[in-house]
Amino acid sequence: MNIVTFIKNWTLPLAMGTGATVYLLFAFIPALDGAARFFAPVCDAIMPMFMFLILFVTFCKVDFRALRPVGWHWWVLLFNLVFVLACMGLVLGFRLEGQALVLMEAILMCIIAPGATAAAVVTQKLGGSLEETTTHTFMSNFMTALLVPIFFPMIEKSAHMSFLSAFATILYGVSIVLLLPMLLAYIVKHTAALHRFHQWVISVKDLSYYLWACSLLIVTGTTVKNIVHAEASVWLLTGIATLGLVICVIQFAVGKYIGHYFGRMIEAGQAMGQKNTAFAIWMAYTYLNPLSSVGPGCYILWQNIINSVEIWQKRKSELRI
Repeated sequence: MNIVTFIKNWTLPLAMGTGATVYLLFAFIPALDGAARFFAPVCDAIMPMFMFLILFVTFCKVDFRALRPVGWHWWVLLFNLVFVLACMGLVLGFRLEGQALVLMEAILMCIIAPGATAAAVVTQKLGGSLEETTTHTFMSNFMTALLVPIFFPMIEKSAHMSFLSAFATILYGVSIVLLLPMLLAYIVKHTAALHRFHQWVISVKDLSYYLWACSLLIVTGTTVKNIVHAEASVWLLTGIATLGLVICVIQFAVGKYIGHYFGRMIEAGQAMGQKNTAFAIWMAYTYLNPLSSVGPGCYILWQNIINSVEIWQKRKSELRI
């Protein structure tokens, strides 16, 4: 197996490993302090650009006429709501505080986070419906924008926000992330003068997948940074990481279980299991205890390990044919 084939086959693990290694090198080698200070704001600026390009390329391939709700969408959203209510019941019922509250907040962020914008990329890679997964992404983001301003003030009393202002703030962030690249993709796809550019975008095989891998490299480095600098005990961080793994497996499994009734195991599994953890980290920092952001930070690693295994199984099955 040559080096190019190896990189193609193991893109996601390599991206995560590289991101973690590069951060640790810059963090613990004094000679690289100057370079670390230079690249930190650069990475912060590049990350939104990658997310925009990933969505733009993905939406260029979408059949916009097929973006409509189907049966499994409602069941995935219902189970997601049940999980959120269960977390809230534990927090309020047992009046959790201190480390126990931080742990539950971290779990909640892994559940209440909307479907990942990159879920459509993985779904397409696995041979599923790009349009159905994209539709779920919009629906789950709207549900998150509704639930967060309702429940967060109940958890953190310092989260002084009115329902309308919080709802508008979160919905605005979601709209910028989702609607703008979709609008531009629609214009490019349906404008005759841009036809050649559109054909070039969709002709590059797995372009959005490799853009996503680049963004994953940056996100993994940021996650490792948050863990290294977290002011918490090793036991608490281990508990958050372990429960994040459990929640990740449960959500993928429940999604696939729902999907098998509709012949959409790939789509429903990715929709429920793959979360927009970057958005969840922002919500945790903004409205809850910042330490709870370690939960979705670890979830990034777990969901992409599962994605890597799924893609490996898909590739292995294709080689048998």
